[in-house]
Amino acid sequence: MVESIKPAKQGAAAPKYVALIDGIGALLEDTRRNAARRVNSILTSTYWEIGRRIVEFEQSGRARAEYGEKLLERMSRDLTSRHGRGFDISNIKHIRKFYIVYQKGDATRRQFDRGVRYTPEFPLSWTHYRLLLKVDDENKRVFYEHECLRGNWSSRHLDRQMNSLLYERTRLSRRKKRVLERARSESDELSPEDEIKDPYLLDFLDLGDNHSESELEEALIRRIEDFLLELGVGFAFVARQKTIFVGDQRFKVDLLLYHIGLHCLVVLDLKVGPFSHADAGQMNFYLNYFRDHQLNGDDNPPVGIILCADKDDAVVRYALGGLHNKIFASGYRLRLPEESLLRSELKKEKERFLERKARRG
Repeated sequence: MVESIKPAKQGAAAPKYVALIDGIGALLEDTRRNAARRVNSILTSTYWEIGRRIVEFEQSGRARAEYGEKLLERMSRDLTSRHGRGFDISNIKHIRKFYIVYQKGDATRRQFDRGVRYTPEFPLSWTHYRLLLKVDDENKRVFYEHECLRGNWSSRHLDRQMNSLLYERTRLSRRKKRVLERARSESDELSPEDEIKDPYLLDFLDLGDNHSESELEEALIRRIEDFLLELGVGFAFVARQKTIFVGDQRFKVDLLLYHIGLHCLVVLDLKVGPFSHADAGQMNFYLNYFRDHQLNGDDNPPVGIILCADKDDAVVRYALGGLHNKIFASGYRLRLPEESLLRSELKKEKERFLERKARRG
């Protein structure tokens, strides 16, 4: 969407005013990102509180095991019907166990408090804690938690180190410091190719086949929580219809997100029709702007997702080939595909996973 506007009158105060506006914009963007980074911590603390209430309802965990299982199943059904995803029986069990394991008075965990700066209550994400809950040995669990905080490990890196038996190797080694230094120096970078899915299933929007881009956007905003869950772990909402000025023209970006793991802005362009080469040019234009005007601190270059109803892989390849910016054309579906197509997609996804695994060594 492009609108022509008259350029503002130039004067002596113009540069200072532009600096003022840019400074305020940078402050707002930084605040939004900090808020996004706190979402995981707040969610984890909320799960701990839910776990406490479950355990207390079970008479401090002394209820019969059969009754406890039926209670959790009933809670899973009721919470899912009221609040949507996130309350399957597996997650409910993890929430309950989380409270039991991380009750106040965990002396072994507290011995690291002096050397590590904690955010209020729980500094790691819920995905981290779900991995840590697999560890029954308290000393081992505290070791991995400490290393996560010390090295700012992602949940993927934590999983990799747990599978490599870092704790056991460190204990058995006569060169413990060297083993730890090597683990801490290993790369933990995420790649956009690993984080952007294709296609996305947007069945929760309840849209008919004949919908406009504005209707699609409105539906996504109404169900933003479900949309972010479908996008994957790490996405946070920043803005809709973000206005940018280039020269004497004004442009509006459909959706602006931030990916916490990738440390970058994610620009979303919504298309109810098929992907075209013009979409690639428009997205490249947006990313060049955000690269020059919206990078803060240690941010990586922005990534673009063109969410389209249909696409021709050959057109996508030639339209996106050779571009400096990272742009992905992802399809979306409003309902589950036929079983045969689903099998085909699962096969392709398995091949992509094995390819990425081989590339990472």
